[in-house]
Amino acid sequence: MGRGRQKAKHTKVARELKYFSPDTDYGALERELTGAQHDHYDEEMSKWSEYASDEDYVAEDGQKRA
Repeated sequence: MGRGRQKAKHTKVARELKYFSPDTDYGALERELTGAQHDHYDEEMSKWSEYASDEDYVAEDGQKRA
């Protein structure tokens, strides 16, 4: 008898998930897709040359690369 109730519960949950439609924040989606939040990333990448130079680069095999 337990299997019938278990299957019914799974069916109910699956149906709720299938037809659930949350409110969509289209403004946040637009900001994410247009890359408005990537300004901070670009700033950090421009500072990267200050932290590392070609002379300091050592490959995984232990040899310096130019």
